[in-house]
Amino acid sequence: MGGFRGRAAIAAGIGLGIVSCCSGLRADETSATCAKEDFESVVETASGSLRDLNNQNRPIFQEKLRELKEKRNWTHDDFIVQARPFVRDEKTAVYDKTTDELLSAIASMGQEGAAAAAPDCALLLELRARMKMLVDTQSAKWNYMFEKLDAELAK
Repeated sequence: MGGFRGRAAIAAGIGLGIVSCCSGLRADETSATCAKEDFESVVETASGSLRDLNNQNRPIFQEKLRELKEKRNWTHDDFIVQARPFVRDEKTAVYDKTTDELLSAIASMGQEGAAAAAPDCALLLELRARMKMLVDTQSAKWNYMFEKLDAELAK
């Protein structure tokens, strides 16, 4: 299913990653029945959650960055350099790396699940768990970036 990878990429491309990647997340409990459409639904739901999360946080974060620019009297060029650590540092790089790993696994699992002759409900539960981790990670990354920025504004 070609659209799966695209929807998964959109879900995470909106911004941001996970602290640790999960391997062997096979769920112990499987639902009695599942359908191929359930695989697509999981990705669409998570994509919507990530879009909402980013649409909610991005404008507030950008406004706080502008506040910091004004508070510090940074020129535009200063701002580009000085704001970088609030968006990209070692910890956010870990979030981003894990996000990429999860997206790859999610895309693969989604394609596998959608292409299977009979849907694998255990695989579906694993996909749901990874998508939830992706959304949770994006939330954690936003929280981390806001904490850094709020601490700097409080100085």
